[in-house]
Amino acid sequence: MTISRARAIALVGSALVLPKCGKSNALRIGSKNFSENITVGEIYAAVLEQAGYKTERHMNLGSTQIAMAAIVRGDIQLYPEYTGTALIDVLHIRPMRDPKAIYETVKREYEKRFGLTLLAASPGSNSQGLAVTRVTAQKFNVRTLSQCAAAAPQLRLAAVPEFVVRADALPGLQKFYGGFNFKSVRTFDIGLQYEALAHGDADVATAFTTDARIAADDLYVLKDDRRFWPAYNIVPVIRLNALNPRRESIAGTLNRVTEGLTDVALRRLNVEVDINKRDPAEVASEFVY
Repeated sequence: MTISRARAIALVGSALVLPKCGKSNALRIGSKNFSENITVGEIYAAVLEQAGYKTERHMNLGSTQIAMAAIVRGDIQLYPEYTGTALIDVLHIRPMRDPKAIYETVKREYEKRFGLTLLAASPGSNSQGLAVTRVTAQKFNVRTLSQCAAAAPQLRLAAVPEFVVRADALPGLQKFYGGFNFKSVRTFDIGLQYEALAHGDADVATAFTTDARIAADDLYVLKDDRRFWPAYNIVPVIRLNALNPRRESIAGTLNRVTEGLTDVALRRLNVEVDINKRDPAEVASEFVY
């Protein structure tokens, strides 16, 4: 069952009502409630301001459902989303393995169902993954998930609890790739799996591919060489009526900054906000300027 326009409006009515903007012609930009999404929302605002647009910031709104409801209602006009999240969690369409097919499906369905569209997707994808130290990658010759599947009997896995039971995590990897029968599997609270890796208590850790700790600890993310996990590229979601008659200018401005949001760039941004505890708006301004 998909989120209908009426359901989306009902969600925002029950969870969030933003102040009305009267006759303001500012572009209302929002974000979800975690640091990477907030920082990217601030990047969108900063680059549009640099191009001469007036903006209003409505960051840290809440979950995907709340952000989606806000944009459908018109309380915001733009926010950063993830293609895989839009496909699976909003549209409730089964996962696809081709990033282009995911993008095209979401764009088509968002335009048809919600009056929204997608601008260009970033190269960066905040997907699930497995990370190892550089030493482990070299010692066991593991740089891809296929290689890890074969080497798993020699390797200890540090995982968050849900990873060992979810169909799109370890059980799915074992079925899709074969192998992945680790020497040992220990579960940790989110974030502590990296500590296990750093202290030598594990050889492989579950990760999200743009996590700050990957950059901070100089970890290596194993390549998903058979595309088990869907892409979660960051993409600006914008109301169609916010683009006209300024469509070409707004789209071009955001598309240019989107090109720079690679996995490496996102990890560095996340280090500044999550580890160095800097303000997302300040970090975003430095990225843009």
